[in-house]
Amino acid sequence: MEYVIGIDLGTSSVKALLVNRDGKVCGEASEAYPLIQPKSGYSEQDPEEWVGKSLSALRTLVKENGIDAAAVKGISFSGQMHGLVLLDQNHQVLRNAILWNDTRTTKQCREIEEKLGEQLLAVTRNPALEGFTLPKILWVQQNEPELFAKASIFLLPKDYLRYRLTGELGMDYSDAAGTLLLDVAGRRWSPEVLAAFGLDESFCPKLIASTECVGTLLPEMAEQSGLTTDVKVFGGGADNACGATGAGILGPGETLCSIGTSGVILSYEENAEADYEGKVHFFNHAEPDAFYAMGVTLAAGSSLSWYRDTFAPGTSFDELLVGAAGVPAGADGLLFTPYLSGERTPHADSTIRGSFIGMDLRHKKEHFTRAVIEGITFSLRESIEILRAAGKQIDTIVSIGGGARSELWLQMQADIFGAEVVRLESEQGPAMGAAMLAAAGLEWYGSLKECAGKFIAKAASYQPSEDKVKLYNELYPLYQEVYGSTKLLNRKLEAFRS
Repeated sequence: MEYVIGIDLGTSSVKALLVNRDGKVCGEASEAYPLIQPKSGYSEQDPEEWVGKSLSALRTLVKENGIDAAAVKGISFSGQMHGLVLLDQNHQVLRNAILWNDTRTTKQCREIEEKLGEQLLAVTRNPALEGFTLPKILWVQQNEPELFAKASIFLLPKDYLRYRLTGELGMDYSDAAGTLLLDVAGRRWSPEVLAAFGLDESFCPKLIASTECVGTLLPEMAEQSGLTTDVKVFGGGADNACGATGAGILGPGETLCSIGTSGVILSYEENAEADYEGKVHFFNHAEPDAFYAMGVTLAAGSSLSWYRDTFAPGTSFDELLVGAAGVPAGADGLLFTPYLSGERTPHADSTIRGSFIGMDLRHKKEHFTRAVIEGITFSLRESIEILRAAGKQIDTIVSIGGGARSELWLQMQADIFGAEVVRLESEQGPAMGAAMLAAAGLEWYGSLKECAGKFIAKAASYQPSEDKVKLYNELYPLYQEVYGSTKLLNRKLEAFRS
């Protein structure tokens, strides 16, 4: 038996997934690591934590599953996007990594917009947001100039992990697309953007394909991981690109709904010139010469977690959702907006906050629960409607994450989205996508699409109910009105709180 390993380097933990040649998951291991938050709005991590915890997860995976280390033929990666890792000329880490959910860079985002103007969307295909990498680079340049003067090259999180395992520097296209330094359609570092901010192209790592073999494990890393120096290491991809790969979103018209801490609507795009006017993200896919459009709800699953922890502590999610199933669609007129962490799509607004609208004496805990999951799903529909307005036909959506573990929520997605919703037989998220990149890189299959046919199977399908579609179509415009009505109030409250 031969295996590949997919490593998903997340924000709070790393997950290693062992998959055999037939696509069967044979084992998994995970290790958690802490966030460093020295100030409000700051979010950092020590890159060495990623290395140590990844090696520990690999050792556990090999030991607990009793496999022959030589049977592991390939490793690839999925990683949290946008995080800035700065290295000096000896490739030593200069400071903690600044992560995707760090919000200190609003000033730098405005500078990027002012300096690049329309060229920003034309080249990078994305607006300047605090989560992206270029604003972080500029923040360090402006606030830690002595440290920045020592910086020789930057990497993203999973690329630093891969460098430490192999000694080879590089960055794949799907992750590079989230830096605001890549000419996304041209698949090259943008000379215009680099010149605008006085950055040399040598500051950027070599661009590689997600399925490209970059080398093998260094002897000391092989020893610490329990693997061999013969295992081939492949480029890997951004977590959303790998999530799409692991869900089989590899062809025209295929769309994904992923509900975790945040929520994502992601749709495959083969046209490099597709223009969404910056209303959704547009990134390179892990699939060669392909792209994807993506909208984000910042507080999706985290809205439900907040609600449970605040109003129903000790209650399981299953118990909450069983109660909500007894409430009619529309929660008897109760609406929730999931802006607990601000919002990304369609409102790039870090100060907006959430709300319950329409409460009355009839409403019980079950109504609030249903309103929360309906509000999250309405927010995700806004991304779908942007894609549809741009001409994409979205009739079928693969659902993964927490929203795919509830029959109620799966049917609700079908009714609110007005589309068939599909649940997968075995849903392993970005780690499976990373494993597939290794399998394709080893040429076990002729393409990622062929690999998906072996590794991924559909388990169930949910069709929209005509009556509920009609009801939700009436409620959806009311949900959309809440943002504009509460924006001024929320900002006044934010000023008061600060």
